[in-house]
Amino acid sequence: MCETTSSALPRAIISRSALAAGAAAAVLAGGRMADLRRDAWGHGLLAVAQAVTAAGAERVRVDAPGEVDALRLEGIAAVTTGEPDIAADLLYGLPDARGALATRPVMRLSGQVLSTKRLRPGDAVSYGYTYRAATDTTVALVTGGYAQGIVRALGNNADVEVGGVARRIVGRVAMDVCVVELDGAEVETGAEVTFFGGQGPVAAGIVAWAEVTGMDAAELVTVVGAHAVRGWEA
Repeated sequence: MCETTSSALPRAIISRSALAAGAAAAVLAGGRMADLRRDAWGHGLLAVAQAVTAAGAERVRVDAPGEVDALRLEGIAAVTTGEPDIAADLLYGLPDARGALATRPVMRLSGQVLSTKRLRPGDAVSYGYTYRAATDTTVALVTGGYAQGIVRALGNNADVEVGGVARRIVGRVAMDVCVVELDGAEVETGAEVTFFGGQGPVAAGIVAWAEVTGMDAAELVTVVGAHAVRGWEA
């Protein structure tokens, strides 16, 4: 199985339609200031600022005076103090305290299949051999590891989406890659893998990530957004 390179890092893909819908729902629910610190929780400061102010927010909170000045040039009022009162779970499409999604996830974390390998019963994968195949099966090496925010605790404990089907991450998550159990399915090299977000079986996958890691959804997407390559989709 091959190694990943910096040209094949996972992507934090931001949905324009989900962002617009989330912003509208968040502003409609009340509040006038949105929390856009830490690069809008890893979603991209300018794009989120434009979406939430277009939906009716009066101002946004950011981290630094330089960001206030940059947004002022875009006609957006920003501050570095004050308590944001626009519901961030609605704005970003994150789970609420019960783990439920009220709006579509704005961020979708995706990787790709680098290679596949057939395993026989007893064959192990990744460091420490925390996973061994129980039967003949196939696994995929996928871009995305703990250096990109895919926390090591997710190994053997979380699913990804491959070809519209939820598949388990198996073995220890490595620095830039992880291994996914395909249950014998045939998957092409280069096939897209979704870790969370989107509209498929792992749309609310960030809920499982929070349960496994003890981190909350806000922390998780912020870390991912800071380390993955950002992309955009409708």
